[in-house]
Amino acid sequence: MEQSEFTTRTPVEFILPDNLVFEGELRSVFSPRIIERIIARLPIQSRIHLWKKEFYFEIGIRIGLEKAVSSCKPGDIAYWPMGSAFCIFWGKTQPYSPVNMIGKITKNLEFFEQVRSGSKITIEKI
Repeated sequence: MEQSEFTTRTPVEFILPDNLVFEGELRSVFSPRIIERIIARLPIQSRIHLWKKEFYFEIGIRIGLEKAVSSCKPGDIAYWPMGSAFCIFWGKTQPYSPVNMIGKITKNLEFFEQVRSGSKITIEKI
């Protein structure tokens, strides 16, 4: 991939069972090193775990904190170094520990209430 692909917004979709599809974008301005590694590994498949109004899933990438934050808003997408995981915040909640902000959900945030722990998820570049 060319370096220019990592300096803007990369559209992605999150595909779950029962035709649930969420769209988002990874924004390199937030955490360029982790986003570069994630984009290089797409598509990624995993299983979802729920915590409060957040779900997270391991993505097999280990990297430390980069512009870490301790609070998130609904629709935020973050990388959680402690769990080597993607985190998607769909309600009012805070991360368990600091996370690297990596993007935003852009479509279908309201469907996250239907997501169940253990569900398979696939992240693909659109």
